[in-house]
Amino acid sequence: MKNSIGRFLGRDFTARCFAVVLSIAAVAVSAPVLADDDRKVFEVTVTNITQGEIFTPIMVASHPSGIKLFHLGAAASTSLEVLAESGDTQPLTASLIDAGAFDVVTAGDVLPPGQSVRLYVERNGKNNHVSVASMLVPSNDAFFAINGVRGPRNKQARTFYSPAYDAGSEINDELCAHIPGPPFICQGEGFNPASGEGYVYIHPGIQGGGDLDAPSHDWRNPIAKITIRALKTD
Repeated sequence: MKNSIGRFLGRDFTARCFAVVLSIAAVAVSAPVLADDDRKVFEVTVTNITQGEIFTPIMVASHPSGIKLFHLGAAASTSLEVLAESGDTQPLTASLIDAGAFDVVTAGDVLPPGQSVRLYVERNGKNNHVSVASMLVPSNDAFFAINGVRGPRNKQARTFYSPAYDAGSEINDELCAHIPGPPFICQGEGFNPASGEGYVYIHPGIQGGGDLDAPSHDWRNPIAKITIRALKTD
């Protein structure tokens, strides 16, 4: 499947996203209007703290305890594999809803290095856990995630730092033919059902063994800062 990122962002992935997004000082997804009722939400702020990796549109979910996006050392689900290889959050969103997630939202744009995005998901007493996920571009199958953590209560906040994970679903050959993204980096394929290492693990970073320049795109963990705030009193 060629360039799955382009499919869910629209065909013109580069002109619409990167030429504009990289030229502005900050990225912010418009927050939904919060009515003066008993609705409770988590405000989730994600900051890209890499120096050369772009985050595909970020997915945030609220759900009950027990739901996990992945388990280290175990094979990634197909829906997580799709996200990690192409940035497409739709299959993972569907699987979370099937598993009992309360609310799932995805940002409307990519997140360049050094910038932040704010998203809101509804919550209640039972659905008080949060998961977050996004692909790193350029990479074969790197992603960051918050994996089913307990959210804060009573207008408090919790901050987490995520490392880069490897979905283990595609070999890290760092070849642009196998990496989606903008033309000034790569414009290869997204999701491919072929397997890689076979399990989720901490990503070793960009090594510079293929088409990617390690000094430009490599990282040292962590790579994302995530702050979750409860906006209403429980």
